[in-house]
Formats: sequence, C-alpha cells, structure tokens
Amino acid sequence: MHAVQLIGHGGIDKLAYRTDVPVPQPGAGEVLIRVAAAGVNNTDINTRIGWYSKAITEDTNTGGAEGFDSVDDDDASWSGTPLTFPRIQGADVCGHVVAVGEGVDPARMGERVIVRNMLRTYVDYRPYECWTIGSECDGGFAQFCVAPSPETHAVNCDWDDVELAAIPCAYSTAEGMLHRANLGAETVVVTGASGGVGSAAVQLAKRRGARVIALCSASKVEAVKALGADRVIDRDADLVAELSDETIDVVVDLVAGPQWSSLLDVLRRGGRYAVAGAIAGPICDIDVRTLYLKDLTLFGCTFQEDVVFENIVTYIEAGEIRPVVAKTYALRDIATAQEDFLAKRHTGQLVLIPPQG
Repeated sequence: MHAVQLIGHGGIDKLAYRTDVPVPQPGAGEVLIRVAAAGVNNTDINTRIGWYSKAITEDTNTGGAEGFDSVDDDDASWSGTPLTFPRIQGADVCGHVVAVGEGVDPARMGERVIVRNMLRTYVDYRPYECWTIGSECDGGFAQFCVAPSPETHAVNCDWDDVELAAIPCAYSTAEGMLHRANLGAETVVVTGASGGVGSAAVQLAKRRGARVIALCSASKVEAVKALGADRVIDRDADLVAELSDETIDVVVDLVAGPQWSSLLDVLRRGGRYAVAGAIAGPICDIDVRTLYLKDLTLFGCTFQEDVVFENIVTYIEAGEIRPVVAKTYALRDIATAQEDFLAKRHTGQLVLIPPQG
C-alpha cells in the first residue's frame, strides 16, 4: 500500500512516502479500515520533531520544519515510551471497514467510521493511560489502517469523508477540555481559536451555551467570528487591559508561552483553566499566589473519558457541529501540507487524501 513512514525524529525530511508498505492485517478484536481521508494535527508534528521530550523548551514552530538537535528519544512521545520506527503517523482516521479480525461482527464490513485517537483498548482501559494512534501504533497516513473495533465508531451523517477526517483529534481534544472543566453557560476564553482544536473549542463551547471570547491573529478575526465567537481579541493584546481582572469563568488554552500568566489573571475566583497544548512554548512563569489566593483549578488534558468521543459522534449525527476544512492534499504531498500547517495562514483543518485505487 501507499503510506508515509516516519523514519526518525527530526525535520520534514524524516517523512518517507512509500508505495510498497505491506497492508496490515486485523488481529483479534480489530478492524481493517481503507482510509478515505486523514487530518493533519499539531500532535503529528510534535511527535515527528520529538517536541514532547523535556529536553525541548522552544515552541513547536521553532523546530517544526527542521527538527531539533537536542531531542532525547527516550521521552519524546506522548506516553513517555520511546517510539519505534518506521511509524505511520496520522491521529485522524476516516474510512470504511474492509475486513474484521477474530471476534468482530462481520456486519461491520462496509461501515463508514472514524477512530478514537486516544486508544484505551491496548492499555486495558487503565485510568489516565492511552495510546495515540499514529504514535504508539500506526495511524491514518496510509491507504489502510488497523484499529480496535470498540474504538472504531460508525457515523451516520451526510458529511463527506474529508469533513469527518477533520474530527477525531481536534474535536475530541477540545471536548475533553470542556468536559474536564465542566463548562456550562459561562464566559470562556479560547486561545489559538483559528486552529483545528481552537476552532472546535469555539463551536463546542457555543453548543454548551457559553459566551466565547476567542484569541487569534488579526487576519483571522472574521473567520473566527463565523465559527460563533461572541468576541475576538488579537492574540498579542494585553488581556488584562482588554478583559480586566477576574472576569472569566474558564480558560481553554492551546498556546501557553509568554502570555500564560495573564490567563490566570483574568480568571475569576474559583475559575478553571484547561490546557492541551503549548504551541507558543511550554515553559511559563507562574505566581503561585495567583493560583491559591484565587482558588483556581488547573486541568492538564490528555486522557479522555470514553464519553468524550461518544459525545462527539452524537453531536455530528444531531447536526450540532461542523468542521471548517481549509484545504486538502494528496497523501504524497504531506510535506507541503505540514509546511502550510506550520505557516498558520489557514483557519480550521488541513486534510490528506490517500490514493483510493
């Protein structure tokens, strides 16, 4: 089959497009999916460049194209377990079931499906443990992909495959943050609101009845308003000057970086902060007095309860959300897609399409 193999941590040159990769076979409890489309996500780039290693302190973009010189391969994955190469990345999988393994109902054949990107089957559903598809096991940057049947969800809707491929990683990450923070009809700040997860968070927060204040670059204000944001603020603005102290119930943060402390300043007493990314840099200053004197709660959000992905499927089928797809690419053009992703001139998701023959 055609597939993109990551052959080591590093730059875009570590992505090798191959046409002779064996088609995987489903084991017991698994299904084989012919991949129709696969979204591009920050986690794919972070995994490629080894950004999860504690040896890295810079933002994602600094090493996004060329990689980093100081990666420690031993801690450069989500799980902390070293990756094995070659690895087929791709946290988003949308396609059709074409074969089933032992113990799987043959009636699943032909279903159009998406796969939960945070897999729990392989870790026996232990709390706060998961594999990321495309990291700890092969993912969607290929013509075929194997996934656990219980975590492969049939979706009944009128969307095209490209739209469905924009859902798994971005929307489950966003919904997981809102679920952990228990967002209701409150005021929420969403950082990085023009990206895949950020745009999902805007939509999902509005679905919960929240008033959404979105942060993004000035060039994307209108696009983010169209997602449903009630107010859009330039990402480089002085947040305290714009919002005042203690006016925000919840912060959903994907950026971190130099402005991080101001996000705690604008939270009200008893406010909640949820984070699932640090594209502007992972090392931040904190005045611990702000944390405890305001009785704030901080949520680090990677692990997702089962209900999170189940809810996403329900929202799709009820017509309550719809992703923005900025552009599609042939799978062989993954280098261009990741270059465009790093340039961040788009709003929403970029999606790869493998050969369908």
